[in-house]
Amino acid sequence: MTTDLQPARTALETHVEARRALRLLIVDDDIVQQELLKRAAGRSKFEITVAGSCNEAIGHLQADSFDCVILDLELADGDGVEVCAAMVKSGYSGALIIISGTDSQRRSAARNYARSLGIEAQGLPKPVDLASLRVCLANLGKDIQGLPAIHDWGGAFVGRTKEAHRADATPAARSSRRQRAVSRP
Repeated sequence: MTTDLQPARTALETHVEARRALRLLIVDDDIVQQELLKRAAGRSKFEITVAGSCNEAIGHLQADSFDCVILDLELADGDGVEVCAAMVKSGYSGALIIISGTDSQRRSAARNYARSLGIEAQGLPKPVDLASLRVCLANLGKDIQGLPAIHDWGGAFVGRTKEAHRADATPAARSSRRQRAVSRP
């Protein structure tokens, strides 16, 4: 008994061709950081657009759609948080990775603000650990394709809902995490 695999092969090839490249917007005014981020993201097969300012990023968000935005908080013409507000106004529904050399409290506040707007957000300090960034981007790609995440360490897990992020931001959730951490041996 022989089985004709051609119909299955054709269906698989059609599915692979129909899958579009994931789109990434990198917002950073430092050219060296832009290049590092582009190289790290290039390995994840993203179609990359770069913006060097808040105004340029907002223009791209209004004109195009993206699956992910990598956003520096400190830009020459404004604060990255302004870009978060513009993301909501433009109907953005992708993920956000905040990168910044500012202190962790500022990154955390920006991440919580983005989550309060309904944007799935993560944060990484500068200088960016390229391995962590690659994990974030790989997980994002897996999540969009409906596949399980690769890693969930270091806050890099992407496959969570916006509601779960918001629930984690409540004072009760923070208190519960602190109690679990204290009670560990």
